Amino acid sequence: MIQSERLTASIHRAIEQSERHGWISPLTDAGEGIPCITFRDYMDHCLYDETDGYYKSGKVRVGKDGDFYTSSQIGTLMGEKLASCIARLIEGEEQDVRLTIVEWGAGTGALSGQMLTEWLDSSLPWLARLRYVVVDSNPVHLKVARSRLEQVHERIGENGALDFMSPEDARSTLSDLRGKGEFTIVVANELLDAFPIHRVQQKHGRLWELGVTTAATVQNGEAFEYVLLPLTDAKISAVLERDGIQLREGQTTEINLAAEQWIAQMSELIADGALLLVDYGHEAAELTAPHRMHGTMLCYKDHVAYDRPFLAPGEQDITAHVNFTACRAAAEASGWHVHYYNTQKQFLIDHGLLGDLASHDGTNPFSEAARRNRAIRQLLLSDGMSESFKVLLLRK
Repeated sequence: MIQSERLTASIHRAIEQSERHGWISPLTDAGEGIPCITFRDYMDHCLYDETDGYYKSGKVRVGKDGDFYTSSQIGTLMGEKLASCIARLIEGEEQDVRLTIVEWGAGTGALSGQMLTEWLDSSLPWLARLRYVVVDSNPVHLKVARSRLEQVHERIGENGALDFMSPEDARSTLSDLRGKGEFTIVVANELLDAFPIHRVQQKHGRLWELGVTTAATVQNGEAFEYVLLPLTDAKISAVLERDGIQLREGQTTEINLAAEQWIAQMSELIADGALLLVDYGHEAAELTAPHRMHGTMLCYKDHVAYDRPFLAPGEQDITAHVNFTACRAAAEASGWHVHYYNTQKQFLIDHGLLGDLASHDGTNPFSEAARRNRAIRQLLLSDGMSESFKVLLLRK
């Protein structure tokens, strides 16, 4: 039995055992409804099932041979500028304080390698006090990251430390460090968009949550279908009210409670430090504007985007834009304060990217200067991507 078939069978069992019930058409369907799970739980199965989840098994998911790219795959520039930002934070701290930097959701270690190389090339004095932790839930990613960072590990030497951990081990490590005078920075590049989301829809004059049930017949390879059920968490309506969101009739949007909970959890684990978030998303008003009647949920496989989450469970990424209005509110409510917030494009400009454009004779398009200039243009101009991505730096 292949991965998606095993996971499909597992999700079917979860639906059969669920105490939740939903309706395909709440106004006309009679009775208590049909068994279902929330879309949030369906997405959690698809991405994080311990045996067959997308991020827990299978091949490398990011980069040329994966299903999607991150900004760290577009040259080394983003890594260099994030490294510069972090160095500024550290330079403002006491010179003898121990340092821990954690990249959470580090994938195959591309960004970690870029930042560590930038610091090593600059011979920064605090590297001797640094413990750097690479965190990812995918064992294959961690294995590739170990190999990728082997030479960097050797350059760090005996004084510094480079560790590789699962999220569970990283939480335990941060908990042990809290209150011991450590300055801790957590970096999360395109992490929040990977958390399971609740999907909600305004229909028949009220707000419903989207659930998932077993389809009566398998159509186009999809063994599941949507149902509507009452909201399963009071926080959903509270978030909508807090963020000033009023959905239109027929409109669907996403609520990422897990992202808010993770930000709050980082605050609990970090007594003194920073949280640096990079992700694609917008303000709440933009995410629920009239042109976004169907939300922002998308699936990715082999670098193709589409909106069929019930296709091949466990073999495709499922994601949605991050609500940065909600992220800032959750951060401030849990003890963080916003140190910086802007588009990725402006962040790069603020950290000197335009000054990195190099003059060259133009005769060799494959020269280092030409390649670097193309990477700069791609980061700043590519399909508005750098405007959709945001950088949020939180301090405490």
